[in-house]
Amino acid sequence: MTTKSVLIAALVLTWLIASARAADTYNIDPMHTSVGFSIRHMLINKVKGKFNEFSGTVVLEDKTIKEATGTIQTRSVDTGIAQRDDHLRSANFFDVQKFPTITFQTKRVEKKGDQTILIGDYTMHGVTKELALSVELNGPIKDPRGSTRIGIEGKAKLNRRDYGLTYNQMLEAGGVVVGDEVEIEINAEAVKAASK
Repeated sequence: MTTKSVLIAALVLTWLIASARAADTYNIDPMHTSVGFSIRHMLINKVKGKFNEFSGTVVLEDKTIKEATGTIQTRSVDTGIAQRDDHLRSANFFDVQKFPTITFQTKRVEKKGDQTILIGDYTMHGVTKELALSVELNGPIKDPRGSTRIGIEGKAKLNRRDYGLTYNQMLEAGGVVVGDEVEIEINAEAVKAASK
């Protein structure tokens, strides 16, 4: 084998290794994704809701999440009760005219055993705080149309008061109508973006 052949083979091998480790961007598929939340109501029950409009991307490298971003349109809040949803859109809660989006931007990724924790800036109601989102990655797989997909299941908890969402009413027997802790649950599919 000539020196030129060895050099070409080494370059090809280097390119193949670099390609295999290259980061891939996946775009959230809104038709196969849900962004939900639940909050304690009158101390006795949890009310669940969701957002119907959102977008996001996930960057994957060697089957590991390296980065994730997301944007939720607050006007799309949906608890199944129109009157309650209108109240949530008002200045008492999300104030959607003033704060139309909720955003998440990864700052770092931590591993705790088999668990992946995305630590990022979570901005809601004009306040940005660090949030830990525990995620489970499934895939990638090829779908019937030949696209590459991943699945992501994510959970987090936050205190709504930390974001200036302080509206409440006292109960006659003590306690409040709306709890402070909000549980977030994301079940998402994302499709690999076409290579440029």
